[in-house]
Amino acid sequence: MELAPQPTNPAFPTMLSGDIVQDSVDTRKRSTGRRTVGTPFVENPRMTCRDVEVYYGEKCAINKISIDVGRNEVLAMIGPSGCGKSTFLRCLNRMNDTVPSCRVEGDICLDEIDIYHPSVDVVPLRARVGMVFQKPNPFPKSIYDNVAYGPRIHGLTKNKAELDEIVETSLIKAGLWEEAKDRLLEPGTGLSGGQQQRLCIARAIAVSPEVILMDEPCSALDPIATAKVEELIAELRTQFSIVIVTHAMQQAARVSQRTAYFHLGDLVEVGATDKIFTNPQHRLTEDYITGRFG
Repeated sequence: MELAPQPTNPAFPTMLSGDIVQDSVDTRKRSTGRRTVGTPFVENPRMTCRDVEVYYGEKCAINKISIDVGRNEVLAMIGPSGCGKSTFLRCLNRMNDTVPSCRVEGDICLDEIDIYHPSVDVVPLRARVGMVFQKPNPFPKSIYDNVAYGPRIHGLTKNKAELDEIVETSLIKAGLWEEAKDRLLEPGTGLSGGQQQRLCIARAIAVSPEVILMDEPCSALDPIATAKVEELIAELRTQFSIVIVTHAMQQAARVSQRTAYFHLGDLVEVGATDKIFTNPQHRLTEDYITGRFG
């Protein structure tokens, strides 16, 4: 069954011309580079990546990766340290733009729009493709102002009542409302680690993104806080596409529908999560999930 498309986010308006759309459609027809085992592509994807390469100076960190991000799915990216998972993740909302020596080649499209096209403004792009980092990073503001920050700078509300509603709805979706509703004016930095990470998730979803990127979001959390974030990821999947980098293979197995295995800058295998962990096609994937290296 084909999912209905999500409405256009007002934070990413009509600056994208039909010419850009056509350019992006044309680039999707190009052949992919080295072959990846499994099923890297899906029908009606939210994001498409074709022949993506990332260089730091002359060093190639990502080798011609091609993969789709499906709608309303959790895509987990696993692999040993230094294999390129986080580098690739940061390409999906152009966070690598902040690294002077970094160069990204290939095509990355969101709803068939080339996100690296010169006409694309990264500020509204990062509203559509939100990011949750490894370590919770709430702003030095109140809980309320942390969540309200994005809607304010993107002009998504007309009055205080609308802003209040977005803040409440986002905190409810992030599973934090009951714990925070009586302390909205207190600093976000005063929350526990797990609560701070859920606050950062609430901040990301307050601008109604289409994709949420998570870079090891539970690595700094205790088991109880991790379980709450994993439950939240499962709930958010019904509204957003989620791409998560994790070193915990058990976590990937619990929260994702598709899993991608990276190795030394290559995308080795992609497939349904249950198949990747029970019957991998590539020897490198099998060696990693069985603990022969990592």
